[in-house]
Amino acid sequence: MDTSWKHTTVLLNEAVDALFNNPDTEPGDLSAATHTYVDATFGRGGHARLILSRLAPQGRLIAFDKDPDALIEAATIQDPRFSIRHQGFSHLGELPRASVAGVLLDLGISSPQIDNPVRGFSFRFEGPLDMRMDTTRGESVAQWLATAETNQIAEVIRDYGEERFAGAIAKAIVARRQERGPISTTTELAQLVADTVKTREQGQNPATRTFQAFRIFINAELEELQQALEASLDVLQPGGRLVVISFHSLEDRIVKQFIARHSRDEYDRRAPFAAPRIMHLKALDRIKPRAAEVASNPRSRSAIMRVAQRTTA
Repeated sequence: MDTSWKHTTVLLNEAVDALFNNPDTEPGDLSAATHTYVDATFGRGGHARLILSRLAPQGRLIAFDKDPDALIEAATIQDPRFSIRHQGFSHLGELPRASVAGVLLDLGISSPQIDNPVRGFSFRFEGPLDMRMDTTRGESVAQWLATAETNQIAEVIRDYGEERFAGAIAKAIVARRQERGPISTTTELAQLVADTVKTREQGQNPATRTFQAFRIFINAELEELQQALEASLDVLQPGGRLVVISFHSLEDRIVKQFIARHSRDEYDRRAPFAAPRIMHLKALDRIKPRAAEVASNPRSRSAIMRVAQRTTA
């Protein structure tokens, strides 16, 4: 792994503070540091290292990540309180029920993934059209585009990229495939989209939404997020914290709706006198990066962090 691609952790202190700071505890109560926490998206370990610095000797941190490069970085942490699983966070539910005091999900992709041309995430660099978070399994974007039908491609671009020119882009991709063979590089795709999309928001590359859509689709990111959120209800202890940092509206909408759905008592309209289904979460906060963080790390500008607490019900 080339360490020249640096990553600046977004909302570093805010996220870890949200995991540990429980207003229900007595002043001076340090018991939170003795529990088990989950960093479900290790990345390059920014959040994980700060969590470890706040844990007591008997505390534990379990991390998840699909990226082989993340595992290489994790191997540099020589701390018996720390362990990492080469899995996506959809496997969160494999942990014992009510076994953790906090779950952190830092969604999206890291700067090293974006800036490394070999990973194929960025339209700014020439590289293979890959975009897999886990390069050891699954098919790349290039492999999928080599056989996908026009309507399939259009649906992905529209649903995951919210791209109004999805149909035109999909037709152009298939036409190019029929004329000259499949698209295999990031710059080929970026140029094709630029040639197809004639108007775009000021300052945004025409390929932005298409690249986002293919990345989310090929990694099943939204489906995995939904699975992890549901699993968090099982693995969190009463009073445990759920902290989620998202970077685009599709992710944040899922998180917002999940917390809202589980933060209210629900009544069965068919049985109005029956006891309501008790809420499982209490919504606590919505935090965005401060101006100083955005100025020093522009990639943080779209981040939204939502915090919820597991109820005792």
